[in-house]
Amino acid sequence: MTTSRRLADRKVLKFEKNITKRGAVPETSTKKGKDYPVGPMLLGFFVFVVIGSSLFQIIRTATSGGMA
Repeated sequence: MTTSRRLADRKVLKFEKNITKRGAVPETSTKKGKDYPVGPMLLGFFVFVVIGSSLFQIIRTATSGGMA
């Protein structure tokens, strides 16, 4: 069976459109932004607790003479 010229031209045109679209995909599919998964207040509180706890431990160790 032979294919009609119109059908063949349609397939060729579709293939050529696909070829011209190659490489036009964005580098990442995730959106880029400055959104944090936690709020700045919660992050600040966490840093305060961690740094405060470590300073408290250092002071406690220094005042006890290095013995736990």
